[in-house]
Order: sequence, then structure tokens, then C-alpha cells
Amino acid sequence: MPSWIPPPSQTLFSSLPRFAAAIRTMSSGSTQRVFQLRHDPLTGNSEWVVIEEDEDEDEHAQPNSPLLATTSYLDMLNDSPRNRAFRQAIDKAITSPSHVLDIGAGTGLLSMMAARAMGSAAASTRDHSNTNSNRQWNAMVTACESYLPMLKLMKKVLRHNAMEKAVHVINKRSDELRVGVDIPSRADVLVSEILDSELLGEGLIPTLQHAHDMLLVENPVTIPYKATAYGQLVESTFLWRFHDLHNNEAQASDGLRLVPAGFNNILGVKSQQYALHCNAIENEINLLSEPFKIFEFDFWKRPDSYGENQLSIRATNNGQVHAVISWWVLQMDREGTLFYSTAPRWISMPTNKSDDDWCDHWKQCVWFVPGQGIPLAKDQKVHLSAFHDETRISYNLKTQSQVDHPMMHGFKGGDFQLELSPERVAIYGDGEWRTFISTVIGNAVSSIRFFAYHYHYHHRTNTRLKGRVDPLCVVADDSVFLTLLVAHLSKTSSVISLFPGLRSKGARYLEAVADANGFSMDRVQVLEKKKTLSSMIDTHQKKVDLLIGEPFYSGTEGMLPWQKLRFWKERTMLGSLLSEDALIVPCKGLLKACAMSLPDLWNSRRCLDKIEGFDHSVVNTTLGACGELPAEQVGPYLPCSIWQSGKYKKLSNVFTIMEFDFSKPISPSTGKNQVEFVESGMCHGFALWIDWVMDSDNSMLLSTGPDKRYWKQGVKLLAKPVAVGIPGSTCLSKCCHAVVEASFEPSNGELFVRHVFS
Repeated sequence: MPSWIPPPSQTLFSSLPRFAAAIRTMSSGSTQRVFQLRHDPLTGNSEWVVIEEDEDEDEHAQPNSPLLATTSYLDMLNDSPRNRAFRQAIDKAITSPSHVLDIGAGTGLLSMMAARAMGSAAASTRDHSNTNSNRQWNAMVTACESYLPMLKLMKKVLRHNAMEKAVHVINKRSDELRVGVDIPSRADVLVSEILDSELLGEGLIPTLQHAHDMLLVENPVTIPYKATAYGQLVESTFLWRFHDLHNNEAQASDGLRLVPAGFNNILGVKSQQYALHCNAIENEINLLSEPFKIFEFDFWKRPDSYGENQLSIRATNNGQVHAVISWWVLQMDREGTLFYSTAPRWISMPTNKSDDDWCDHWKQCVWFVPGQGIPLAKDQKVHLSAFHDETRISYNLKTQSQVDHPMMHGFKGGDFQLELSPERVAIYGDGEWRTFISTVIGNAVSSIRFFAYHYHYHHRTNTRLKGRVDPLCVVADDSVFLTLLVAHLSKTSSVISLFPGLRSKGARYLEAVADANGFSMDRVQVLEKKKTLSSMIDTHQKKVDLLIGEPFYSGTEGMLPWQKLRFWKERTMLGSLLSEDALIVPCKGLLKACAMSLPDLWNSRRCLDKIEGFDHSVVNTTLGACGELPAEQVGPYLPCSIWQSGKYKKLSNVFTIMEFDFSKPISPSTGKNQVEFVESGMCHGFALWIDWVMDSDNSMLLSTGPDKRYWKQGVKLLAKPVAVGIPGSTCLSKCCHAVVEASFEPSNGELFVRHVFS
């Protein structure tokens, strides 16, 4: 692990996190311990749990989700071109006794490769007398790994391969290592793989800087030798929708403006690169330039913290520049004969990868050109300024006419911006979604008015009428859209927005856009930090007439779909404050499923055996691999976007497993259904998601299934793929049916899915 630890990514523009969660490490004497942050998805609360060095690494995991099971370690270890490239480079570079330092050692794979490459030369050096102590120290491999659960797993792998004496393991961050204390001398060779999809996000630059300053000899051998970032200008309406809310909502008919005129950047996405499998949208991209080199980073010398590159790029097609797509290439050896690349498949690169070598731990990156982009004609030149700091790369574009398009635009209303994920911005700009939600909430508000009239007419009293004429709506999630919508549709409604993730940021946003959307903030209240609705005092002695949510919780886009049942938990906690005939939207959740062929995703999560000659089968249980897991342990449920998961095919119709009724308090739920296959193929698992029933007539359904590219699904992979066929087909060896059963436990938000094929 590098000296700097990034937070896990959360959006569809990202891989599974390399690191399981936020961690804090400390030591006491010879005992190491790590504080692991555990998140409760149904309450939003987090707690630190302590993991000791001598404890089993899965002891603090959820019952059926080992601590490391949903990280990208398994996918990375299943990346054969990556493993082969490192092995070939290490074998080529290490031909004599050396002191090798492996930073971010993980399972110790690269350390074992280095130890094996030294072979008999290292063993011979260790046999020399003490008079050759300097040379003796030069024949060693030091593996530096700061994440305690991974360090313990590495020790298992080393023992399993009889390499525990060949590799010296240190449980520290690399910037905590000291020559003469942790290692006897500076290292001659650095092997490391501290790269993310953007290249710099895992702290490559500060880690290399410290290593060159404090841990390495002058002019060391490094593997990789260098990394080069490349880019390409593209036009893509699909990508444009992920960031330009102001122009996307211009045609909306609901009368709302989340980004009013003059407030172009009050709500948007963070100006950064986002990881995305660009191969999945190859047919939705118009290439506007040839690939161009952005930055080159030499591992063998100390990198600079900041850099800038000015490029003049000639357009190869007519179009609107909506984004810069980038990737990187590793030159593994000094001579330039071994390479590894994350380029999209339309780029021809001299690497050992093929189009079938899909992996999820490294993708391409997308940087959005602000606004509607920049129009270009073929052969016209555009000037690109590329910048990098220690952890990211960013861009600025201007045309020949010197019209500047800076990365961040100024806006009126205050020095703040509400940042949402790209998919949330795309949803809020989607006209079909907005029309649907506006209809649902409009019907709900109209129902409240009808009940008010009906009650007054029959009871001839003004008491209840007063409450309904000025109804109270509670927005239970982080939806600024629903808050604006209710305030816009009902001029007499009072709105309390819980905004559990946005809190004060959401409040400031509403204050800024209230006038532009025709409502006053004296009717809208946002709860203060850590405050909850617990009594009538908090609602100003009023009962809640309308409880709504999308549901959407800021910062949880990377979580499993059923963890949005936090809305059900919130509804339960507010039960005593709801009026007798309160409307709840959505009123139900349906757990939906579909049998899927997912060969690329399954192969990236398959059980490990030997990797370049080193047995890794000992890690399968801990990493939640498909295949040979203990009978009592099921594989993890993976949050992913099906359309971003390589090759895929639906093998069954969509079916409902169970229903969650939000009119009642949260409770354990079970469901069962039998499905027939409608396509023949290899079934690798089931896609799972929640469809939200938005009205009591079951006529308004919001789906978040695989066809909806702005939402993530959950995937339950099978231990082994199953050949399936259509009922009545002649092949008797194929299964034609499956029974799928599920249970939901509200105490911890866990979903358990079981299946039987026949």
C-alpha cells in the first residue's frame, strides 16, 4: 500500500475499491492493530472496530462478506496480462543478488517473483561470511504493506509457497520506513504496483518521492520503468449528460431549475477524471483527434509534484468536444520491450493484452469539458493545457480564437457548489425521469388536497382542514429535486428535508435557488447536523402528511441496491409522527432479479490457483472467490453496473423475489420464485435490484434494472457456471428452471439469496 490512502470510489465511474474501507493503523510494542471503519447501510452510522494482528482477518467481517471480499484485489490477481508483464520484467531485470523493495506488496506476488529471480545467487550470498555483510544485505526482498488484513493474508501466501524466509515483511506505510531501522540499507530495486485508473490516485508521486529520497540507491532499477498517460478528444452525448445539468434540463417541462441561469456551477460534478469502461460506449463516441501524449512519469527518478503540458491538437472530425478520454501505458523494462496498457480496444498498443482480457480494477478515465463542450471543424486546432498535482490530472481547453473554457466557472450566490455524482446529475437532467417523478408527486399532493376537502365536507369542521391546507411533507433522503418539487407544486406545504448526507450543503443550495424556483425558504427546513425528527416538537406540533424519497443517499452510489431500504428504516423511525392517512412515496419496493451470462465478471472473480508459478489458493476464501468456498460461506454480493461488466446476456425474464411494504414498519422479509430460462447459455449468476412502486395502485413503477444505465445493480455470482436451456429443448444436460429464494434481515441490512437449478 502506498503512503497515501485514498477513499473508496462510489460511482459507476469506478472500480471496486482496492482498499476495503477507511483505516487507521497503530502499533503497541510488537503488536499491530488496525481500526477498520464499518458502515451500517440502514442507519448511515459508522463505527470503528479494532483488528489485532493475531486475529483471523475475517473475524470482524459481516457474516457472509469477508473483509476483503468486495475489494478489487481478486480482480487484480486474475489479470493474467498484468501478472505476466510484471513476471517477465522482474525476471529480466533481477539477474544477480539485489536488495529489492516491494511497496504496497498485497499478497506478496511481486516479492516472490523477485526472490525467485535472484535464485541461487541470493542463496549463495546469504551463505557468505560476516565479512561480506554488505553484500549479504544486498540479497534480500523487503515487502512493505500497511494494511493489516492484507499483510496477514500475505504471510499465509508466503508460508503456503515456502517463501516466508525469502521475503522480509514489514507492516508499515512506505513513508514510515527508515534505513538502519526497518531495512539495513537502501534498496537497489523497486517493484511496485500503486496505480489506479487515473494513474496517480493511489499516491504514486508522493510514494516515489519518499522512496527516492530515503529508501533507494541512486539510479535504481525500477519495475515498472515508466508510465505514460495518453488522451483523445471525443464527442459523446451520453457522456455530456453526466455533467451539464444546466443545459440538459433546459427543455424540462416541470418548471424547475436545479441550475438556474447565472448559477451554472451551483450544482454539478467535481472537476476530475472519472473511471469508466469506455469500450461499453464505443458506438456512442465520435473520435475527434488522434491519441496524444499527456504526461510521462519515470519511476527510476524522483518525480515532480506538479507538472504542466501545453498541446496543440488537430481535429480529425467535425463535432463537439464533450470529453477527454485517457488511459496509460506502462513500460515495464528499460529497453522498452515489455508493456501493459489500459487503452480502449480501438487503440492499437504493443502489449500482451487481447480484446478478451477484460478487467475491472483498471479502466479508462473521462474528463468532462464544461458546459456544452467546444465545437470543432475537421483540421481545426484546439489548445489543451494538461496539469497534474500529486494525485490527479486535469485539463483546460481553448480554441484557436482564444475563447477560454476554464475547468471551473464562476457563479452567483456564494462561494460554494453542491457536488453530486455524474449519474445523479444525469438522472436529474433526464426529462423522462423528471416527468415521471413530477407526475407521482403531483398526484400525491392532489390526493392530500382531495382528502382535505372530503374530510371538511363530511365533518363540517375546520380543525382537520387547517392541517391539510397547510400539509407537512418530509423528504427522508438527500433529494434536492424532491424538495424543490414539493415546494413548487404546493405553495402552502411546509417541507422538512432530512438530507442525512448533504445537511448544511443542501440547505445552502436551497437558499441559493429558492427565488429562481418561486418559493420562500420560510416554508422549507433542513435538519441540522446530527439532529433527527423524534417528536412533535421537531415538526412544530404537526403530523406528517407526505413522506417521500427517491430514494437517494449522497455518497452511497457504490452500495448495493437494497441498502437504499434505509428509506424503510427512516419511515419506521418516523412512524409516531405520521398522520393516520399519511401518503408514503414510494409505497413499496420490489426485489427483482434476472439470470445472467456474465463471463468476464465471473472470470475476474474466479478462484485463484497458481499465478505465474505461485499458489494463491489460500486467499480464495478471504477474497470471496467464486468456486471452492466453504459450504457455510457464500460469495459476496457485488455492486456493479451490468452494462459496465464486459460481455453479458439475459437468460431469463425479469422476476420478482419479494416485496417490501413501506406502509408498515420495517421487518424481516422473505420471498421465493421459480424462473424459466428463455435463452440458452452459461449462467454465471443473478442480477438483483429494487424497483420502486410509487403509488398505491401499482401503476407507477420506477425501475433500476440492468437496462437503466444510471443505476447500479447487485450481482450474486454462482460458485460455478451452470449450462441452461429453454424448456422443451432437446439437450437434457441443461437446466431449464431455477428456484430463487431470498430473505432480508433489517437488523443489519443483509440480503441472503439461495438458488436451486433443475
